[in-house]
Amino acid sequence: MNLINPQAIYTLWLREMLRFLRMKSRVIGALGMPFFFLAFLSVGFRNTSFSTTSIDYTSFLTPGIIGMTLLFSSTFTGISVLWDKEFGFLKEIMVTPVSRISILLGRIAGGATTAIMEALIILFAAVVIGFNLRGIYGDSSVKGMVSGVILAFILMVLIATTFISLGVSFASLMEDMEGYSLVMNFVIFPLFFLSGALFPIDNLPSSVRFLAFLDPLTYGVDGLRGCLIGESELSIFIDLLALIVSSLIMLAFGSYLFKHTEVD
Repeated sequence: MNLINPQAIYTLWLREMLRFLRMKSRVIGALGMPFFFLAFLSVGFRNTSFSTTSIDYTSFLTPGIIGMTLLFSSTFTGISVLWDKEFGFLKEIMVTPVSRISILLGRIAGGATTAIMEALIILFAAVVIGFNLRGIYGDSSVKGMVSGVILAFILMVLIATTFISLGVSFASLMEDMEGYSLVMNFVIFPLFFLSGALFPIDNLPSSVRFLAFLDPLTYGVDGLRGCLIGESELSIFIDLLALIVSSLIMLAFGSYLFKHTEVD
């Protein structure tokens, strides 16, 4: 049995794409909260500046809401795993001559694609609302903006991989969707609020600030700001490196738990 089966990965990816396109309510539900956060907070804090260069709050907020979209959509993949476990589909693919790592990679590929599609929709909506795309390091030239969007896309892939692996890890340990949703709420919201998505992490008390630097989403949001508006607390290289490390750690952790998950 091959460790990595590209055909199996593609099949599971395609299944997730078809489910995403057919479940219109899921798409609307996934985009509803990020869109309202973006629309209402950008209006309510439109005269607020969190930057030495006076970048408007819409521009400051947009990368954070993109990170929020990736976080929530990625962890939703865990519910999909539990759903398949409950209705027997997971058992059916587990007994096929396909390695569990291929099954996991197919899940991650499908979940990451849908999460990034939703994030790009939010980015487009932000541009309509008034988001000023400045490109990497504030370079507003076409080359700078294209480079920034490409690097932002790479960061989105790493963010999605990290949190899909986290969601699958929890789903591998649990049996019911209600319990999963309850537990993940206690995980997702602290990760979101500690990431600096809504306000600079410098505003956090020093006793709490160190927790923000343990949060992978902090580096994702900071890196997206560097790529899309040219403003970041850390260098983009550090953000990228931190996300690569966190995605590899979570992928290894998720793979281990998924390999040992029990299906009835």
